[in-house]
Amino acid sequence: MDMWDPYIASVRSHLKDADNKFHIAGHLGDAVDKVRREERRVLEPEGDVRLVGTKYAWLRNPANFTRKAWRDFKALRESNLKTARAWALKESAMSLFDYVYEGAARHHFNWWYNWATHSRLQPVIAVAKMLKDKLANILTYLKHRITNATSESLNAKIQWVKYTARGFRNKANFITAIYFHCGGLDLAPGPT
Repeated sequence: MDMWDPYIASVRSHLKDADNKFHIAGHLGDAVDKVRREERRVLEPEGDVRLVGTKYAWLRNPANFTRKAWRDFKALRESNLKTARAWALKESAMSLFDYVYEGAARHHFNWWYNWATHSRLQPVIAVAKMLKDKLANILTYLKHRITNATSESLNAKIQWVKYTARGFRNKANFITAIYFHCGGLDLAPGPT
């Protein structure tokens, strides 16, 4: 579920249960990146350049690493860097979505929340508190295994239509453009 409160209120009024783990991954990724930037600012003047050029390695989904990239990343992720700890917290939090039973997932979350709030990493602590507030909503994913990724994708395409047109003369033209680009129409000429 989009973590914006008005969006949540709207979904609650129209749908009873929904979730979007991609927003959660985004919040966790932002926290890891904040820790990385802060730690890099401290380490670089001391001559430690391990974090230089590593932003996207920390943000990438481990399933998308090549074997070589994963081996190269090993020294960083197993280091004593604060960023490595933040990354481990992010990955452990995302494993919540692998659970089938709500009780086990809630137990995992409580364990993770304790680790996160005692990590002394302020960006991670902030995300952990936000997730705790939204936990009941997050756990609905375990029941239905659906997200609003399709609607997010469609919304992104509509925003692209709006941006590339640089505006429309009226609302009807905008709606027509949305139907044209998002309607899945077969525009191939038929037999003559």
